[in-house]
Amino acid sequence: MNRTEFVIATAIILLVAFAMGWFTHWLLHRFTRVAGGDMAEMDRLAQSLHEAEELRDQALIYLEQREGELMNHIAQTEAELRAAMEGLRDARHEAEEMRSYIERMHANS
Repeated sequence: MNRTEFVIATAIILLVAFAMGWFTHWLLHRFTRVAGGDMAEMDRLAQSLHEAEELRDQALIYLEQREGELMNHIAQTEAELRAAMEGLRDARHEAEEMRSYIERMHANS
């Protein structure tokens, strides 16, 4: 192989390598390209997602507050129920004592 053939072979190899690199770059650019309209759409979707996450966080906070209020209300209602039941029990016991007292008074008369 003389000098001219070596230069031509090297030039052809370099040309083929350049063509393959350029073609690969073109393919990658073609498949991964994001158009300006697509980017605007992606920005809009990202903003919508951010707003939805904020709304979800606010809803969770409201739900936790409301649940706390309701649990407090339930505890108060149960305490009132226990007090009412105790008062009713005392009233029944007192009524029973009064009945027995009245029966004893009628029996002694």
